[in-house]
Amino acid sequence: MDFREGVVVNPYLRLNDEEINRIHKASMEILEDPGVLVFHEEAAKYFEEAGAEVTKVPEEGDKAWSVKIPETLLEKALKTAPKKVVLGARDPKNKLVLDGNKPRAYFGSGSETNYILEISMDTYVKKDDPETTAVFPTFKRKRGTLKDLCESARLGENFENLDFFIRNVNIQDPEITNENKDVNKFFACLDNMTKHVLAGITDVRQLDNVIKMAEIIAGGKEAVKENPVVSFISCVTKSPLQLTEESTTNLLEVNKRGFPIVISSSPQGGSTAPIDEIGIVSQINAEILSAVVLSQIANPGSPVIYGSVPVRARMDNLHDMYGAPEFSQYNMSCIQMARFYGLPCYSSAGVSDAKTPGIQASVEKMLSHLCVSQGGPHLLHYSFGLLEETQTFCPEQAVLDNAHIGMIKRVYREPNVTDESIEDNLKIIRKVMKSPYRIYAKYARKQLHKGDLYLEYSFESDREDMDETMAKAKEEKERILSLPVKRLPEDVRNKILEEIPGILEKLH
Repeated sequence: MDFREGVVVNPYLRLNDEEINRIHKASMEILEDPGVLVFHEEAAKYFEEAGAEVTKVPEEGDKAWSVKIPETLLEKALKTAPKKVVLGARDPKNKLVLDGNKPRAYFGSGSETNYILEISMDTYVKKDDPETTAVFPTFKRKRGTLKDLCESARLGENFENLDFFIRNVNIQDPEITNENKDVNKFFACLDNMTKHVLAGITDVRQLDNVIKMAEIIAGGKEAVKENPVVSFISCVTKSPLQLTEESTTNLLEVNKRGFPIVISSSPQGGSTAPIDEIGIVSQINAEILSAVVLSQIANPGSPVIYGSVPVRARMDNLHDMYGAPEFSQYNMSCIQMARFYGLPCYSSAGVSDAKTPGIQASVEKMLSHLCVSQGGPHLLHYSFGLLEETQTFCPEQAVLDNAHIGMIKRVYREPNVTDESIEDNLKIIRKVMKSPYRIYAKYARKQLHKGDLYLEYSFESDREDMDETMAKAKEEKERILSLPVKRLPEDVRNKILEEIPGILEKLH
């Protein structure tokens, strides 16, 4: 196999065919009435020339257009939107194949958190018994930096269960500006890992510098078309049903250059979308499809990925609520809608509302990991290290998540039900029943040695005086960060540093 295997699942179908068609029809009605508000003049012209009903919205000061999109435009767009998108990588074995009709799931990182959670293991003394001590973690939050992003990429490179990387640290070094942020965040990622790198664009004027960086790494303009080592994300829609100027510009500019882009929408059920599952799924589906249509009107054949990131609002303060079961339900239904249109899908799982690692974080993460991955998305982001909704990244939590996702991937391994395996097991059963002990351990060991069985949870704890799980995760983090860094080849690295302006000296 010349690409990452991922996990091919037999999708759990939350919606039946009739329900999918009802949601599709509801989304089509939304696109015609009320339609979408477009805050981008060029996009409005594209829609109008293609046959949509476009009118100015005077209340917005001639900066917005009401666009009503007929279903015929979607039908045309779906004929040109690629059903298969390939995402390249520095190491060709790490490329990803996203086939809209095959539920192969890849797990990745994200989102761009503002804070890093640092952990130290400290000894505490019992007040009424000074002889009794215990070792538990102490947590400290700090602002993320380029160094943190580089270390996160190095962790991701060595996580066997991380298939792609989305920058998960908002770099806030004093020297970082809007003008140089893009080249620094992409270079920090690409210089520390050989897997595929996705990110949003902060300043569209830096897009060509990022693409030039990718061309140098891939070996030229033609080579990068075959091996797009980077791709992009644009949250085109501001829910409810508004195409914003900046994100729409990013979408159109990436489309013009032929690079894959995730068309993302993230309505919040209960505030910017209905809290009811059918309501939010109908709305987000309309939002994403409106941008898919725009991309194919402007640049037919441009590779786009259906990016569903629905969340649920807490009803006491309207913050995001990722740990709620509805979060998983929303995402599973959106994955089915993407597959209904034959489009590659980007979805969300593995976020916790907890501020620190622990029972709450593990329960919330594993719930959405298991449920959403079973739906069969292609890119499953948010999966490593996220806490406090998406505000905080914890490297030790990412280490634990890597182990947990390994367990999930094993859950979805296909059963080996063949005539040969049945016959082998019948022989074993007959041999055991003829033996005096009637125990299968001898045969289980053979499967252990072959690697067919799960061995143990690497971070299990059996001590009462220590949070051994967190201590082991910290040790594993430090072990990985001590490994040699898989830098870009020296000649490639030097060429990037010479030709791409704005990369900070600390990355040289």
